[in-house]
Amino acid sequence: MQATSYTYDPETRTGSVLLDDGTPVEFDARAFDAGGLLLLRPGQRVRIEGNGEGADLRITLVTLQTF
Repeated sequence: MQATSYTYDPETRTGSVLLDDGTPVEFDARAFDAGGLLLLRPGQRVRIEGNGEGADLRITLVTLQTF
């Protein structure tokens, strides 16, 4: 699934993304670390993986979107 980086805190390695419908979804340090990223800037397109749907979506991986 694709999303857009919305917030990111480099100290805690947590943040949030916006799904394409505008829904914000938070991610934890474990999901950030799973993607191997060092930094994330607001507005970057990312690929996310997660469990659940809608309000129950829990992100398990955040990585850069590659084509």
